[in-house]
Amino acid sequence: MKERNGMSQYGIELQAYKEQAINTMTSGEMLILLYDEIVKRLKKAKILANNSAYDNFDNEITRAKEIVTYLNNALDRKFDISSQLTRLYNFFHYQMARIIASRNLELIDELIPLIEDLRDTYKEADRLSKMKGQPYAANG
Repeated sequence: MKERNGMSQYGIELQAYKEQAINTMTSGEMLILLYDEIVKRLKKAKILANNSAYDNFDNEITRAKEIVTYLNNALDRKFDISSQLTRLYNFFHYQMARIIASRNLELIDELIPLIEDLRDTYKEADRLSKMKGQPYAANG
């Protein structure tokens, strides 16, 4: 395949496909994707820590924290649940800071199910709204 700026044609097409997929997602689907990304990064960080790759470990936890910050900043504050979600996101952020400081992998094991539960709640809300034919307006 031809290369352009270090990317093969396949790589360019794959990138375009990914961008199109993201641009056509509902807000509920995007929210679920972000929660999945947090979980993925936490699991990857745990693997890295077990292999003593602490620089990469810190980078994965930091990226997960950045996603949580993004979710918190994206909240629509006119809804009452936003303050509860802010408290939850602050807790996630605090726990991730503790994980980086202590490298306590048990904290990752405690945090992942909480994030997965929240993701699953949004997943169900998205599914129900699609059944009703209404796009789900996620509040992060």
